[in-house]
Amino acid sequence: MPVTGQRVVRRTLGRRLTRLRTGAGMSRREVAEARLGISEPTLHRIETGKVPVTAANVRALCWLYGADQSVTDALAELALGTSQAEWWDASPVIPEWFKLYVGLEASASRMYSYDGEVVPGELQTMEYARAVFGAEQPHESEPAERHIKLRIQRQKTLFGRTPPPRLVTVLGEGALVRPVGGEEVLKAQIEHMCRLSLQDNVDIRVLPFAVGAHAAMAGAFRILEFDDPDDPDVVYLESHVGALYLEEQAEVDEYRRIFDLISKDAVPVEEYR
Repeated sequence: MPVTGQRVVRRTLGRRLTRLRTGAGMSRREVAEARLGISEPTLHRIETGKVPVTAANVRALCWLYGADQSVTDALAELALGTSQAEWWDASPVIPEWFKLYVGLEASASRMYSYDGEVVPGELQTMEYARAVFGAEQPHESEPAERHIKLRIQRQKTLFGRTPPPRLVTVLGEGALVRPVGGEEVLKAQIEHMCRLSLQDNVDIRVLPFAVGAHAAMAGAFRILEFDDPDDPDVVYLESHVGALYLEEQAEVDEYRRIFDLISKDAVPVEEYR
């Protein structure tokens, strides 16, 4: 089974409990007034996947909502995973807003990404990553090295999963032309991606400059898809100070449309080389 981080489990459990509550025709205030020891703000945090949940609270909520025993037992079991920390949760180096992404990545079945400027972290060699972090933190080598080690750990977690996730990446040609770390580092990075692309679950493509204007010129994005119907697909957009997670079906569908358009004009990285 794919690795599942606590944040993903929390989101899944929260959605299921929300459906049970709305199916029972109850508001959060009414649940709080039922004297289960769960306040309205706490219930909100539980349903939005912000906090760990005890099996006792899950059983109490299921009783209130009239859930049958099989559903109650399944959700109580799921609650145990809401407090099991993964390696990234204990890391002071990873920003809180990125920890959610790492948890999602660790359980996604398929990931589609576009970046026109830089090779994404899951595909970077250590030397390329060191050059990227060195540009962001030119006078802080120690934090950069911690980031690099965590990035390599993230790669091991991603590519070591069974079954492996489907990974499809489209890179703008600029990402393969800019000599990040120097010509030799860039050459080794391209060779590394060519080797990765030999794996059945990995497809790395390049969008040539010759294409001209293209549908993804607004910037980098990622689409994460999940087999579990209770965990909706997500579009991830990152900035230097935070991230945006889009889950509305219309939003995800629009980014899928954009990705399909650029994929048609992209060529395999081996062919580009």
